[in-house]
Amino acid sequence: MRPFAYVRAADAAEALRLGGEAGAQYLAGGTTLIDLAKLDVMRPETVVDLGGLAARHGAIAADGSGLTLGAMARMAEVAEHPAVLRDYPVIAQSLQLAASQQIRNMATLAGNLLQRTRCPYFRDVSWSQCNKRVPGSGCAAIGGVNRRLAVLGVSEACIASYPGDFAQALVALDTVVELTGAEGSRTLPLEQLHRLPGTTPHIETELKPGELITALRVPAARWTRRSLYLKVRDRASYEFAAASAAVALDIHEGAVREARIALGGVATKPWRAREAEALLAGKPLDEAAATAAADAAFAGAVTHGDNAHKPELGRRTLVRALLQAAAMEA
Repeated sequence: MRPFAYVRAADAAEALRLGGEAGAQYLAGGTTLIDLAKLDVMRPETVVDLGGLAARHGAIAADGSGLTLGAMARMAEVAEHPAVLRDYPVIAQSLQLAASQQIRNMATLAGNLLQRTRCPYFRDVSWSQCNKRVPGSGCAAIGGVNRRLAVLGVSEACIASYPGDFAQALVALDTVVELTGAEGSRTLPLEQLHRLPGTTPHIETELKPGELITALRVPAARWTRRSLYLKVRDRASYEFAAASAAVALDIHEGAVREARIALGGVATKPWRAREAEALLAGKPLDEAAATAAADAAFAGAVTHGDNAHKPELGRRTLVRALLQAAAMEA
């Protein structure tokens, strides 16, 4: 790890001032930044500790309008919160299935959303070809070892997959993210926070330099209670998703009134499957309907060698998730 300066911000104003300087990186729980700094992938000149913001930006609140999650809330706290468990099970499950208990105790919600890819070519600096790490250098993964990498949202410049679980649950529930920066505060649909790689995979989000996530707002809706997160992985313990599905359903008189679907482990960003949602509307949710929706969700999949199995794995994962959610009591 390279040497860096360390500063603990007393409040958001100081964090924004320090975080806007060249070479600065924010530290929340630290579970991603420290890991990547040790690998020499990230090389901060100044680390700005956001721990002092937890008292103001770490609350969890639920009422008739929805759920508000402070950006500095810990993953474990949210996963165990009674209102989240009761009314937003997809969120609780996505957090419970993410990382180890020790990491969940440390990691913050905003830090989890902004975690970076697990692509081996990004995380190993001995590989010179990685457009995320060295823009314009190429993508070694396209012709290399890519079993875990993305098949949705890919480009000729990058096929790295987004590794998180929590973001998929939030995307499925139409979450809005609150941001604070040097130019003031703004909101953004969480679905728009992460960018597709296109020709600039090193630009991963819509955050402006130094901008902070301060809160996440999940609106109350008929489908939040009938929701779940299904994660398929190589082993049952601490492991990233090979394929996952966050599903929320509003079913009335045996037919789907509204469906919300987001996919993980298979895409370059948290992936909303709107084509699949549209196919389910107004229909009974049986295996045939679930299969048709899954086929639509992966119609645009692009594979590269070792990850040719991913579309079928993703389809089967989504079918299971939809049928399990349909069987829930809401």
